Amino acid sequence: MRTIKITIAYDGTNFHGWQFQPGVSTIQGALGDAARKITQEKIVIHGASRTDAGVHALGQVAHFRTHSTLSAEEIQRAMNALLPPAIRIVAAEEMGGDFHARWLSQAKTYHYRIFRGRVLPPFKYGRVLHYPWPLDEERMAAAAREFQGEHDFTSFAASAGSEDDDRDREMVRVIYSSEIRRDPNADEIRYVVRGQSFLRYMVRKIVGTLIEVGKGRFAPEDIRNLFELRDRSRSGPTVQPQGLYLVSLEYPDPTDSLAMSASRRRASHAE
Repeated sequence: MRTIKITIAYDGTNFHGWQFQPGVSTIQGALGDAARKITQEKIVIHGASRTDAGVHALGQVAHFRTHSTLSAEEIQRAMNALLPPAIRIVAAEEMGGDFHARWLSQAKTYHYRIFRGRVLPPFKYGRVLHYPWPLDEERMAAAAREFQGEHDFTSFAASAGSEDDDRDREMVRVIYSSEIRRDPNADEIRYVVRGQSFLRYMVRKIVGTLIEVGKGRFAPEDIRNLFELRDRSRSGPTVQPQGLYLVSLEYPDPTDSLAMSASRRRASHAE
């Protein structure tokens, strides 16, 4: 049995998110259909991140196991020939049997794009949040830095659907970097965040809170109080998904035995 790792880019506009759902179009469903046609096997696609409906990706990672003798490059070409144009396999490679796209991931990077111009160009529609009103971007940048480090992100995540589930969830996450970047040529700002893992809607709720900082509702130092409150109703709104992009995932170097061992231990504990 061989393990094939694929890196995927997609426009999530017309899909009901990553995860397979009967009767609707999803990224995982489309990938599984293509892989099954190529291999004539029952293929299960394991993704690194379950992006929501409307969220895009430049570097989503997934893997599947197959008995096929086709090379990774041949599988990439064949899948791209079968997939809808909104989904592309940008890279494919054969990995060791212990590779797992989700459990071995060490870090993820997301971007959230906010277009600041008065008129939204039609080619950006569905790919950015349009916010043409005044924002204090310097205050937003200062607030963004407050998210770095290890924190309880209860105030910045969606409910699991029940009080019992919310109580049992691990809400602590580690953020390696968190910043606002300005692109003057595109009249756009981006929230760029890199972390070990993320809760559902976490990035979108952080962005909603940063916009509230830019509007003057919160001060940058209020972010620390929001962490302590652990109350999602006290932070900013959850912004629309269309501005969110999963940009990249990071994995240990296969030649670094210590890093691989540490990742396997984390994966074993997570499972």
